Amino acid sequence: MLIDGHTHTEFCPHGSGEPTEKMIQRAIQLGIKKYCITEHAPIPKEFEKVYAGTPDGYDSAAISISDLPNYFKETRRLQKKYQSEIQISIGFEVDYLEGFENWTKDFLDEYGPETQESILSVHFMKGTNNKEWCIDYDTKNYQDGFADYLDDPQHIFQVYYDTVKKSVEADLGKYAPQRIGHMSLIRKFQDYFNLTEDYDEKTMQQITEILTLIKQQNRQLDLNLAGLYKPLCNDYYPGKQITELAQKMDIPLVYGSDAHDIKSVGHGFHLVNSAILS
Repeated sequence: MLIDGHTHTEFCPHGSGEPTEKMIQRAIQLGIKKYCITEHAPIPKEFEKVYAGTPDGYDSAAISISDLPNYFKETRRLQKKYQSEIQISIGFEVDYLEGFENWTKDFLDEYGPETQESILSVHFMKGTNNKEWCIDYDTKNYQDGFADYLDDPQHIFQVYYDTVKKSVEADLGKYAPQRIGHMSLIRKFQDYFNLTEDYDEKTMQQITEILTLIKQQNRQLDLNLAGLYKPLCNDYYPGKQITELAQKMDIPLVYGSDAHDIKSVGHGFHLVNSAILS
């Protein structure tokens, strides 16, 4: 089955604002049979107190609680309207926020019953002054937030995968997301910061431990092609080393375009069964 397992909507503050309906029509045109709507779930207001990056990195990260009624109303409308043409699931891309696990669990306990499929991602990580910084906003925030880790690519990789492991270990309750999002997002600016080298043995041990947990939990990995089209990344997430190991461990890999606009729906899908997974 052709699946796009990671997409966003007009409700996303950092998206294009283009209508989700047009994105679904594009998916139908491409022959996609299942379309997973996974908008960025709200993050707690209290997180702002521990966040140190540019304000827009926080303000534009996710939809607000007040957006949820309209989000569910519109996605349910589309789910019903196009049910004879495409299977649509509704869910969230949930941020793992260290120290806010209980808030996230409470959120999922409340809204999880209204969803079918969600993703768990790491977009924020502790850095300078032990504050939280956005991993994927821009190169300046990356430099300011993670300067102490940029002495060696393996250093920043290992700090990041410590955080990813915490996300996988977190008890997020009955409605914890099924899929782990873009598990190499730390490489989004790899060409700018010279982070293109392979993971070393120590980092691969961390990754192996994470994948072992994912396997034990019957979770999936987001095979996210968006990185290929990011000008300072030029690689898919989670990259060759992780993808090959996940395949050996029989962990399901679910293609995701991570589309925030119409033209990105299905982007790079032709590569999944050729170069990437050959």
